[in-house]
Amino acid sequence: MLRTSFVVLAGCLWAAPALAGTWAEGMFDEFNKDFGSVPRGQILTHPFILKNNTGQTVTISNVRVSCGLCTSATALTGQLRPGEETSVVARMDSGKFLGVKTVYIYVQFSQPQFEEVRLWIQANSRDDVNVTPDTVAFGRIRRGESSSRSTTITFYGNVPSEIIGVQSESNYVQAKIGAARQGGNEVSYDLSVKLRSDTPVGKWYTDLWVKTNNPAMPRVRVPLTVEIEPLLTLNTTTVSLGQVKVGETAERKLVVRGTSPFKITALKGTDDVLQVSDSTSGSKDLHVLTIRLKGGKPGEVNRTVRLVTDLKDEGEVEFVAKGQVVP
Repeated sequence: MLRTSFVVLAGCLWAAPALAGTWAEGMFDEFNKDFGSVPRGQILTHPFILKNNTGQTVTISNVRVSCGLCTSATALTGQLRPGEETSVVARMDSGKFLGVKTVYIYVQFSQPQFEEVRLWIQANSRDDVNVTPDTVAFGRIRRGESSSRSTTITFYGNVPSEIIGVQSESNYVQAKIGAARQGGNEVSYDLSVKLRSDTPVGKWYTDLWVKTNNPAMPRVRVPLTVEIEPLLTLNTTTVSLGQVKVGETAERKLVVRGTSPFKITALKGTDDVLQVSDSTSGSKDLHVLTIRLKGGKPGEVNRTVRLVTDLKDEGEVEFVAKGQVVP
């Protein structure tokens, strides 16, 4: 699956639906995570996402694990209003064990009534495989760009394992295994990974699964992370203009950045009360806007302003301007 954030979240992923038996279980989209075979010493992290679909306030009162030596788990938010979501983030240290290890995570709820949900994570920590670097980290790349990264997988032993295939959990990721390189009691393979140019904006993670001919290590997990930057970003999406007296004017600045030079061609949602002007002339990758609220009729002002540029794809962005005109 390809998720956000890396803990949030979108069309880059697919997951089997969780079979819920209680109201608490019904908030989770999955109950387990098998990390497969991993090089001993890797730190393994996975967020179990839950969304409050109960229509009531939900309180997570406690999170505990069956093995505190190798695993920890934390709820990012303790209380959820209807419609809100959070994650229970599990962190497993594969350097604390050797072989297959399963750890249970117990999530307790105290509101709207007591309930407990059991999750589990599992990994096969091994000394006969190494992945360098251990994560395919793309870092930050621009929306619309196609980017590639690689990592090396090495197997050790008198009869080293062989790679027979590779599979990605996301259609936005294309992976390929290079030819084997033999050297003594080890064999290495290069794993090349390419990210499609239409990968959505956001912070994403997914897993690549390297298949081997070793029944004790049928597949090796290689995590992937990337942050896709939007073409346009604002220093804030909400501009607060405060209180303005009738007949007076309040001003605030808003910075608009682009991954390439652009012109602002239209500003929609403005009028004589709320005005927006661009102090930057021509095509630039940074524009500074001035937002003005004129004190006319007393009352609240809450406007959504759409900024339109000459960028072909995703060339529009919105912000909200808020203020109050007082006598």
